[in-house]
Amino acid sequence: QVQFVESGGGLVQPGGSLRLSCTSSASASRVVTMGWYRQASGKQRELVARMNSNGVTDYSDSVKGRFTLQRVIAAKETYLQMDKLKPEDTATYYCYYRNEWTNIEYWGQGTQVTVSS
Repeated sequence: QVQFVESGGGLVQPGGSLRLSCTSSASASRVVTMGWYRQASGKQRELVARMNSNGVTDYSDSVKGRFTLQRVIAAKETYLQMDKLKPEDTATYYCYYRNEWTNIEYWGQGTQVTVSS
């Protein structure tokens, strides 16, 4: 069973920055998609950013140009650099992991990001 250690969330003012980190307990793999989703209060969970094993990165339109996803090739760690944060970025952010061969998905426990003045 894959487990995660997530960190980096917190309270930040609009226009500020945060960097989220996620470390996986899984063994290194070259066929893993990893990234971040988020869920705001009263809303459904949505994609923030993810990268597959081919290096293809998907970003939500709402974060393009502001957020940058980084992944360790071994798929043990992923980082989300969040710049120019907006109040609408306020949400619980979840680390995401998917084995591309089995399509089994795993989720972190979540880290809270609050953007407010």
